[in-house]
Amino acid sequence: MKLQDLNKMTAPLGKTPKMPVLFLGHGSPMNAIEENEFVQGFRNIARHIPKPNAILCISAHWETKGTFVTAMQNPPTIHDFGGFPKALFDVQYPAPGSPELAKETQSLITITEVGLDDKWGLDHGAWSVIKHLYPEADIPVIQMSIDYSQAPQYHYELAREIKSLREKGILVIGSGNMVHNLRMVEWRRLHETFGFDWAVEANEKMKAHILSGEHQPLINFRSQGKAFDLAIPTPEHYLPLLYALALKAPNEPVNLFNDQPLAGSLTMTSVKIG
Repeated sequence: MKLQDLNKMTAPLGKTPKMPVLFLGHGSPMNAIEENEFVQGFRNIARHIPKPNAILCISAHWETKGTFVTAMQNPPTIHDFGGFPKALFDVQYPAPGSPELAKETQSLITITEVGLDDKWGLDHGAWSVIKHLYPEADIPVIQMSIDYSQAPQYHYELAREIKSLREKGILVIGSGNMVHNLRMVEWRRLHETFGFDWAVEANEKMKAHILSGEHQPLINFRSQGKAFDLAIPTPEHYLPLLYALALKAPNEPVNLFNDQPLAGSLTMTSVKIG
């Protein structure tokens, strides 16, 4: 590692122009090694945002009791899945961590006590998408866990407490899927961009609320009817969207990309704020 890179990682986080916020529909872990329109979308979006000082990722795949941030200097690449080709398990994403960012994040959050974690690393919700944005793995990355015991409103309010990180060169990424029902996936049509009626209905309503800035219906997703219930059978892939939306400033532009249904019961719709 170059000396200037080390200095960049350890220097106090200074004020910068406000960084965008991303919600990335990450889909299958195979997107890490396949070439398709979605990974092209990830690469393209990276060309339209400033290179960050560090990344804070909220992934669907790190659920905990309580809230934690990874605080190790060198987070391991976690292959938290099974049944995929060896080539996927061979992927390493050796981005450095940032104990400094972990401690700053911890200090900003008052809604709960945040723990510093030295055992997790980068799960596939983080590295399978970030590797397309920044293939050199030269930007420090930390993850923040999702407290499975808390209500959606709590997650939204917690995320609002870290909004100042956007003005310190930190790219906040939520990684999940707006519509994610694996039990109803058409596995024989896994690579086809089509959605069941309920999946399309839920996704369109979600997008309308996102673009209009109406976040409360999205927070209260359990009160939005059958299409939402089918789209979000469990909340872990959906909650990273709320983390991203909570960081939006009034009148800030919102753009959608990778806006496609997949295999009937998934959507890859992704969001750029700012």
